[in-house]
Parts: sequence; C-alpha cells; structure tokens
Amino acid sequence: MINLEVTLGPLKLPNPVMVASGTFGYGLEYSSLLDISKLGGIVVKGLSLKPRPGNPPPRIVETCAGLINSIGLENVGVEDFINKKLPLLLKRDVPVIVNILGNTVEEYAEVGNILSDAEGISALEINISCPNVKSGGIIFGTDPKQAYNVVSAVRKNTSLPLITKLTPNVTDIGMMAKVVVEAGTDIISAINTVSAMAVDINTRKPKLANVFGGLSGPAIKPIALKKVWDVVNTVDVPVIGIGGISSYEDALEFLLIGAQAIQVGTANFINPGTSIEIIEGIRSFLERNNIDDINKFIGSLELDTAK
Repeated sequence: MINLEVTLGPLKLPNPVMVASGTFGYGLEYSSLLDISKLGGIVVKGLSLKPRPGNPPPRIVETCAGLINSIGLENVGVEDFINKKLPLLLKRDVPVIVNILGNTVEEYAEVGNILSDAEGISALEINISCPNVKSGGIIFGTDPKQAYNVVSAVRKNTSLPLITKLTPNVTDIGMMAKVVVEAGTDIISAINTVSAMAVDINTRKPKLANVFGGLSGPAIKPIALKKVWDVVNTVDVPVIGIGGISSYEDALEFLLIGAQAIQVGTANFINPGTSIEIIEGIRSFLERNNIDDINKFIGSLELDTAK
C-alpha cells in the first residue's frame, strides 16, 4: 500500500494532485471524461461577487509549448455557483477549493464571507492577479501593501483554510510570500500565468483582443519550478506547485523541491485525463523505488553543499 495522502496545514487531501482554477470549469464539465472523485482536489473557476462576461474574443492563442489566455475571469458569480453548481459537485466526494477574485478589497472580503456560509467547501484560493480599480488598476499581487490588504480582509471573513495564489510577475516572489503569510494565509499556491503577448505579422495586429494575456503550459515549467523553490525556502507554510505540469515526472519535480501538492492546468485541455495519469504515475514511481509514503519523497532534493 502506498500512502498518497498529504496534509497542507489545515487542509487534508487524499493525494497531492489537484486541477487548477480556470482549466476545469466548475468541476463537473470533465466528469464524463474521468472519475473526478480520484482527484486530490478540484479548484473551481474563479468566482467574483457578480457574474462577469470576460474579455471579447479572440482570447486564446497557442504558442510554442504553451498557451496565452485573456479570458478576463468570465464566471457565473458566487451566488449562482452556490445555488446551482456546488450541490452537484459535492455529490462527487472530492475536496472542493474555490478560487475567488475581485476588483476591490471589499469585493474579495464579501465573496469570502458568502462562501464561508456554504457547506462542503474545503478551502478558498485567493487570486491576487486582479487589478484594484480603486488604486488606478494596480495588480493586487504585484504590490506588497495591496496583497496584504486583500488577504487580511478575506482572512477576517472566513475560518476556511486560505490559499493565496501568487503571480510570477514580480521581482521578488519570496518577499510577496512573506507578506501574504503575515496577512494570514495558511497555504501558498504558485505560480499564476506569466505576462505575455502575441502578434500577427500579416495583419499587423495583436492576436488577442485584449492585446496581453497570461502564458501557461510546458514553456513556463522551469520558471515555475524556480519560483516555487524561492517560496518554499522563504516561508514556513505549505506550498502548492503550479506551472506547466503535464506528466508525473513534472509533478514529482515540484514535490521533490518541497511543494506538498501540485495543480494541473493547461494539460487538461490537451488530455482531460492527465491528472489521473499523474496520480497513477506517482504511485508507480513510489512502488518502483520502494517508497511507501509520498511524504518521504516530498522535499528530499539533495544539494551538493560541499561546493
């Protein structure tokens, strides 16, 4: 028997493989393609206080080894999710983590408060890669003060385990990790997408209607791995690794450097069964290497300290 159960502070998961927000809908869209009850957890599409239409198309562009998206956080709103989608999702016996967003600190806090009264939610994940409309559009996750304010506001409004998802688009992600830990986050997930753009030389126009977007997929995995390493070695809270994971080997790399769980994102669009294959691959790897507990592998990277 191989133990795949992991404990991330107040959050316990049956295995370390989750699916990332924005890549798995509201949890049920993939249910005809895989057994979602086998997942370590589902992070649902980001929810705002009111429904959002998102950005105009085109809003997805394929790139070499990646994908640029500018969806614009389209979602049904928190009330619709609670009333129509959550009851069906909870029947599947899988941890449900809800990603939340807002354009003001007050919106984040209210969404967190509303979800705290809903039964069956395992944790909240704060997306701080949103613009603060009250501060000239500055991104919450790129300014330490703004990041602190939004995380602390949500913390005051919920007793649920709190995950903060960090953007890589900062000079020092370790410093941002310290800030959100001080603000009260229990867990950190990293990274969100890398700021990017694509242009068409024939039309001489941007390929995205919004001009800019976020790059994800295998192209960003080395970046994500380094960012996660920085966070793991800066703060003493559990870390969830995200970024370009499409195989069990990729997942094990993040676990090896100290992430205690991972999220699969863009790979879900290529092969809906990727997350299940990763779980099975991790189990087989542990069996081949006579490791009976995933926690014995997590954080076991060996460094040559003699140099």
